[in-house]
Amino acid sequence: MQTMDTLTTLPDGAAASPAVARNTAPILEVLRAHLPANGRVLEVASGSGEHAVAFARALPGLEWTPSDPSPEARNSIAAWAKAAALSNLSTPLALDVLDDTTWPTETVHAVVCINMIHISAWDATIGLMRLAGQTLIQPGGLLALYGPFREADVPLAPSNAAFDDSLKARDPDWGLRDLEAVVEAARTEGLRLTLRREMPANNLMLLFRRVP
Repeated sequence: MQTMDTLTTLPDGAAASPAVARNTAPILEVLRAHLPANGRVLEVASGSGEHAVAFARALPGLEWTPSDPSPEARNSIAAWAKAAALSNLSTPLALDVLDDTTWPTETVHAVVCINMIHISAWDATIGLMRLAGQTLIQPGGLLALYGPFREADVPLAPSNAAFDDSLKARDPDWGLRDLEAVVEAARTEGLRLTLRREMPANNLMLLFRRVP
């Protein structure tokens, strides 16, 4: 799985992420306030699967479907899911935003993507927006993004600048994305930015809604 985090692999194959332990509660607070009480949620690039388990447990009215193109990640998601034994947590999909043949055909009420677009090429962001545009067909359908971003009128925090440098050193196609470019990519697929929320550690939560 692609991550800048230091993971600990447990005996059952589940991976534990320190970053997930830190950011789950603040992300959940936003999701709880804006997701519908009932419906289907598709999580893109679920990574270790810890978020999926935590959110499915905390939001029992939602059917949560995790996904990741990495077999290693899906093994970790499956291990966490087995231990949690939650009836509203589905089997992880082998979804790759760069390969639309792997995309689900069912519509969903929300798409959630955490810490992906800065550790992938820009084409992955475009693919994510196309996927959201295809699966969020009901007016008000929600796309929730979390991670660090660049903003034209906001000075970049030194920690984010250093993080951006480390990302680009690892892969020149990676790096913090300009918020304006992300908003425009979403707008092209009929999704409008409705909330920008500052989060801990210089991250943002961005919520987009399907325009009627």
